[in-house]
Amino acid sequence: MKVILRQNHESLGQIGEVVDVKEGYARNFLIPRKIAYVALKGNMKALEEEKKTFLKKKQHEISTAESLAAELEKVSVSISVQVGEEDKIFGTVTTQMIADALKEKGFEVDKRKIEIEEPIKALGIYSVSIKVHANVNAKIKVWVVRE
Repeated sequence: MKVILRQNHESLGQIGEVVDVKEGYARNFLIPRKIAYVALKGNMKALEEEKKTFLKKKQHEISTAESLAAELEKVSVSISVQVGEEDKIFGTVTTQMIADALKEKGFEVDKRKIEIEEPIKALGIYSVSIKVHANVNAKIKVWVVRE
């Protein structure tokens, strides 16, 4: 049976491709989960419309992410930590600490999106990357100061 893919599928292909699958797989899995349509002319037109709306939505997400990244680039946060001898801090600065500091500045960022290249274990200024979108990253400055 020939079907048109509505979503990217690992083993079958990309959106809009016409693929040949077994009838049971199409009727019992692909079509009920709205992963594919039956390959008919009317469904091809419907898929083109879905593609257009999907692309518009994706472009909007990227433009929103880029504007957020531009705002984040201007921000620097300071985190005060306890220090011992020779200005070594107790523990490390975590992504949760950075997320909380950003929240105080008005930016809601998930701690899993914050990428620290090397553990922050000393006082100083560090550059930290935040993954705003799949293709958009922002760099912020983190000031680690003594409490």
